Amino acid sequence: MSRITVLGSVNQDYVLTVARHPLPGETLLANGLQLLPGGKGANQAVAAARLGSKVAMIGCVGDDPAGDALLRQLQSAGVDTGFVMRIAGVPSGAAFVTLASDGENSIIVAAGANSYCDVAQVDRAADTIRASQVLVAQLEVPLSAVEHALEVVGGRRGHTIVVVNASPPQVLTASFLARVDVLVVNEHEARVLRGLPADGLASDPAALARGLVDLGAQSVVVTCGADGAVFGRRRPEGAGVAHVPAPRVRPVDTTGAGDAFAAALAVSLAEGRELDHAVRFAVAVGAAKTTAVGAQGPISMEHVQSLLESIADHVPPPGER
Repeated sequence: MSRITVLGSVNQDYVLTVARHPLPGETLLANGLQLLPGGKGANQAVAAARLGSKVAMIGCVGDDPAGDALLRQLQSAGVDTGFVMRIAGVPSGAAFVTLASDGENSIIVAAGANSYCDVAQVDRAADTIRASQVLVAQLEVPLSAVEHALEVVGGRRGHTIVVVNASPPQVLTASFLARVDVLVVNEHEARVLRGLPADGLASDPAALARGLVDLGAQSVVVTCGADGAVFGRRRPEGAGVAHVPAPRVRPVDTTGAGDAFAAALAVSLAEGRELDHAVRFAVAVGAAKTTAVGAQGPISMEHVQSLLESIADHVPPPGER
């Protein structure tokens, strides 16, 4: 069984279902409110465990009832929570999600206990990180902890694959990117990392991927929602880029789809698959996730397999586009 270590956030999600997202200054009445487990780190850890990997989670929750429930959810999915710390006197992280009738969402996160994830906590998990086939990290915990985890991998580079989901986006140095084997971003995040206006005109995802490889990452995957994903790899002759189209599904909730994508990518890489296979699998899992409610909603492997078959013959080799 492959081993994955996830360093990241654990949140309580407060999900408001609305007919549409509010305009600035507007008050809307929600159709309903759900309290669901979330956090990019926890979402990815749960999805990876459900996809068959042995998963250890590094993170923090508060000493509140939400923290109790979030730990139970991780444990029920089979995630090792031995490196999830309880922070006294601090609330668990929270995400406030508005979910519109078309399945699209907007999210605001209050870090809470997640902001206490630090270098010492990473050090306590160092042996587990080095024993893993893949280390997965996001940026909802302090960047210093993520940077240290990459340093812990150190000489294990090549044995432990480093996957960083740069969300929410922030400025990353060339030295940081050089230690990342696979950088995963959506188009908005890619524009931020490239120094482009986040709310500007749409950019070519292939150009974004090439630009991020040029900044230092070994491989880059740009997720494009209903358009699938574009991935690029460093090559002597320049970054080769390919596109994987998304299968057609009827989405009910896009919350956590990107996290399911990142988890599936990590699981496939941990099993020794090549990047093109891993991206194809991740696209299918991400699409399947949009058909379930909640960031940690169930994913049917039968559904994933049928979606995989629908896109199996549509992946051009890197460099074709």
